[in-house]
Amino acid sequence: MESTQARTALLVIDMQEAVLAGCTDVAGVVTRINDLLRRAREAGTAIVFIQHGEADDPELAPGSPGWQLAGALDRLDTDTVVPKCYRDSFADTGLAEELAKSGAQRLVLTGAQSDFCVQTTALSALARGYDVTLVSDAHTTSPAALADAALDAEAVVAFVNRRFETLRYPGRSIEVLPAAEVLL
Repeated sequence: MESTQARTALLVIDMQEAVLAGCTDVAGVVTRINDLLRRAREAGTAIVFIQHGEADDPELAPGSPGWQLAGALDRLDTDTVVPKCYRDSFADTGLAEELAKSGAQRLVLTGAQSDFCVQTTALSALARGYDVTLVSDAHTTSPAALADAALDAEAVVAFVNRRFETLRYPGRSIEVLPAAEVLL
């Protein structure tokens, strides 16, 4: 029987200096992602960092201070980094090719902007045939401003977690787990 590790990849989405500004529990999320990174390396699980860049946005222009991955992340120079410019980490990127190299069939998702890039990437992964594990306490976001109301960041994270807890997709496994319970 094939091991879970041989077919799993850990994605770290948009954990960048400018993206994290105003997000909730950044230090805790980074700590939990670092623990997942350590465990993934020990298990031989593929790791992919996703890095959003936009040439016309001074905060996220490639090479700018805000574009840099968070300095507190335990990223190695040998880790794969996939650049992107859309919310979907698969859209017009080399992510699918990187995952094919590792043989990944299950993606463990962490990162920033729960309701934007993390959620969009998770839904795209399901449509592309991957099983998805959303790490409930290893993604973060900023408050959501609505036309006539606002949601604090914690509520947005909880909302995304709840949506994935109840999501069903034909032929796919979807789980929402805290970092401590994720198998890599």
